[in-house]
Amino acid sequence: MKNIKWVFVLYAVLAAACIMAIGIAVSEKSLSLAALSVIAWAVVMGMGFKTKKKYREEGRL
Repeated sequence: MKNIKWVFVLYAVLAAACIMAIGIAVSEKSLSLAALSVIAWAVVMGMGFKTKKKYREEGRL
């Protein structure tokens, strides 16, 4: 097994936390928290994909 890229683990954990927050917001019937969680999830996923592209271009993946 190759070395773990901890930055990607962090992005995955943050994205999972955002998805959990969406579920909590739905259960609490909070539209604003749900919208904020969706936006945060999109930002985290975008940063993860951007970082992956950067790593691939540098040959670190």
